[in-house]
Amino acid sequence: MPVRSAAPSHAPRQAQGSRLSDNARVRAALDWFTPNISWVNDQQVRITEIPAPPFQEAQRAAAVKESLAEAGLTAQIDKTGNVIGELRGVNEKEVVAIAAHLDTVFPPGTDVKVHLEGSRMAAPGISDNGTGVAALLALARAVQFAHIKPQRTILFVGDVGEEGEGNLRGMRAIVDAYRAKLKAVVVLDGSGTDHVTTKALASRRLEALITGPGGHSWSDFGMPNPINALVRASVRFINTRVPVSPRTTFNIGQIEGGTSVNSIPYEATLKVDIRSESEDELTKLESALRDSIAAGVRDEMESARDRSKGKLEWKVELLGSRPGGELKRDSPLLAALHAADEFVGNQSRVERSSTDANIPLSLGIDAAM
Repeated sequence: MPVRSAAPSHAPRQAQGSRLSDNARVRAALDWFTPNISWVNDQQVRITEIPAPPFQEAQRAAAVKESLAEAGLTAQIDKTGNVIGELRGVNEKEVVAIAAHLDTVFPPGTDVKVHLEGSRMAAPGISDNGTGVAALLALARAVQFAHIKPQRTILFVGDVGEEGEGNLRGMRAIVDAYRAKLKAVVVLDGSGTDHVTTKALASRRLEALITGPGGHSWSDFGMPNPINALVRASVRFINTRVPVSPRTTFNIGQIEGGTSVNSIPYEATLKVDIRSESEDELTKLESALRDSIAAGVRDEMESARDRSKGKLEWKVELLGSRPGGELKRDSPLLAALHAADEFVGNQSRVERSSTDANIPLSLGIDAAM
C-alpha cells in the first residue's frame, strides 16, 4: 500500500534544482534527450525483443554490455551475470549505482515481439523492465556526450534475478562487491513517474511439498493423498487472520501435483508469497503456513482408510527472502529526487514496494526506485 511521507520544504528543493540546471555539462546532458528520443525508443524495442526469463538473462546482458561499451564506459559482466559499466569519478573511493534489472517475469517461449499501436509500444516486458534498461542506456549516452566528470564513481548496472525466485541475487552481488564504497543506489524499474519507492516491503516466498506412496484411484482408494492434504492445509492457511496495520498479505500463487486424473499423486507442491510492513508479522505468517501444512497432513492421515502402504511426509522451504528498510527523510538522495521532480514539473508520491532497492535499504545504504 502506498505510504506518503512529508516532503522537504520547497526552498531547498528549488535551490538544488537551480544548481543542477545551471551546470553547463548537466544542461548539455539533459539537452541530449530530445533529439535522441527515437534512438531511446529503438533501444527499448531492441532490448524488449531479447528474451530474458528468470535465470536466462545472458543474451540480454551481452547486448547491454555492448551498448554501455559503445557509450564509452568500461563494461564487464560479473560472475553473477550482472552487467557493470563504470564511469570513474573525482573520488573513486565512493560509488553510486544506477541499476535496471534485466530479467522479466515471462517464461521461455513467450512471444516478446513489440507491436506498435499508434504511438504506443506493446509487448510482454516492454515496461518491466524494457523501460528501465532503455533509460539506463540513454542516461549513459547522455552523460558521456556531455563529458560529465562526476564527483563519485557511477556504476551503470544491468542486474539479474530481480523477478520471482531470482531473490534479488544480482543486486545482492552488487552490494556485496561494492558495499565499502557504495553511497547510494538508484533503481530504474517500470515506466511510472507518479511515485518513487523509498520504503522496502519485506517479503518471503515459500514452497510446501507433501509426498506419499502414490497409487491407483480404484485399487488404492483410501490411501493418503498428498493433494488432499494440500487442500486441507490450504483451507486452514487462507483463513489465517492478518492485521490491517502493519499491512500484511499472503497469496497462494502456484499449486502443482499429480500425473493423471486416475492416479493418486506421489507429491504435491504449493508456493506462497507473504509480505508485510513488519518482519514480526512475516515470521508469524510463515509459522502459520508450516502449522497449516502439518495439520493438513495429520488430518489426511487420520481420515485415510489404508495406511499400510505408506505415510505422507512434508516440508516447507524458503525460496527467497527480501528484507525491509526505509530511506531516511533527511537523506540527500530523497532531496535530490524532490529537486528532480521540481525541475521537470512532476509531483511524485512516496510508496513502499518490493524491489531491488530492498537490499541496500536493509543495510542502511540510501536507495530509491
